[in-house]
Amino acid sequence: MKLIEDIIARHKAGERVGVTSVCSAHPLVIEATFAHALRHDVPVVLIEATSNQVNQDGGYTGMVPADFRAFVEGIARRLDFPLDRLALGGDHLGPNAWTALPAEAAMAKAETMIADYVRAGFGKIHLDCSMSCADDPTPLAERTIAERAARLCRVAEDAFVGEPADAPVYVIGTEVPVPGGAAEDLDTLEITSPEAALATVDMHRALFSELGLNAAWARVIATVVQPGVEFDHMKVVDYRPDAAADLSAAIVPVDHLVFEAHSTDYQTAEALSALVRDHFAILKVGPGVTFALREALWALDAIESETVEEGRGDLRAVAIARMHAEPANWRKYYHENGAALDLQLQYSLSDRIRYYWPDPAIVAAQERLFANLRAQVPPLPLLSQHLPLAYAAARAGTATLDPVDLIVAQIGATLDAYHGACHPDA
Repeated sequence: MKLIEDIIARHKAGERVGVTSVCSAHPLVIEATFAHALRHDVPVVLIEATSNQVNQDGGYTGMVPADFRAFVEGIARRLDFPLDRLALGGDHLGPNAWTALPAEAAMAKAETMIADYVRAGFGKIHLDCSMSCADDPTPLAERTIAERAARLCRVAEDAFVGEPADAPVYVIGTEVPVPGGAAEDLDTLEITSPEAALATVDMHRALFSELGLNAAWARVIATVVQPGVEFDHMKVVDYRPDAAADLSAAIVPVDHLVFEAHSTDYQTAEALSALVRDHFAILKVGPGVTFALREALWALDAIESETVEEGRGDLRAVAIARMHAEPANWRKYYHENGAALDLQLQYSLSDRIRYYWPDPAIVAAQERLFANLRAQVPPLPLLSQHLPLAYAAARAGTATLDPVDLIVAQIGATLDAYHGACHPDA
């Protein structure tokens, strides 16, 4: 995946550049990502799927890796985004979706998934075997994690067929807490120590070598660490460069590796820029962009309630009702009752509502909302009241008053901060 390798090489050579990784399967988020990239002439768009979203069993999106590639490329073609500037990644690829199984059975599933991702053309592979399976101790030993990661890398290398420039690049390591934001209120947040970060790199390097994977090791571009950024339901832990200074310095002498920072959602533009400067050069964002999507949808619902008298979509009410009716995707994360629970269902920064957008009743309500706002175009004062960022884009001529364009503009405002951090000279 030469597009990404080139940016990492430039960063290692001293340029203050990075890569934004958008981890979402929502079509409007992906459309916004491509539209933003076209507007800013971004050299590469990296869109990632997680092992829970997309796997050989369909994941929670119902898509296998080849389906996801076709889905993303279809949106790119519709927007005339060049496919040679698109990179696909797989995040937390390992036994995560099958931890209820014994380790060997879970790893066999993970091997199939890794091979499917590589054969489908995913060029950035995050090898993450940090989770304990049914017959594993908790926590898992570092060597076991690295051995399993090397095992999956062997599968990926054997699955790849193509030109050397298109061979997959790899990311190792994992962050704490688990992907998608903290499930509970944050009391403390421990930054990865330099010693632990380098030990992870050294152990993986040695085990890759034992399996004859030296060529693959040359394509390991990053290791995931905790630089001190996180969010829970209602709070954000902001990046503090002074606290991560020793960790930042530790990666400088390590050939061809930078740090990948997860859970960067909701960080300020200044914090994102500081992260890239400090060699956390791959910035992952997921809930942050779907949160912006939900903000836009709720704003459009409010505009509808003020401008449409009959046949409203009532998207917000429908979505909350469906979340109450089908609580599986939020029950173990949200523990309030009554109005406090409704607050979390709608506004939690972990954004569990993102799992519900494909629900048929919610899709129907959204389609009705869009149809209503196309038939009765929102007046500018209401747009300014409820969607000031999209209003500014409409006034500047970079967005129309179509509801999809307004949503794309709202998500684009979130992506602006990532673009500024990763391409400060653009």
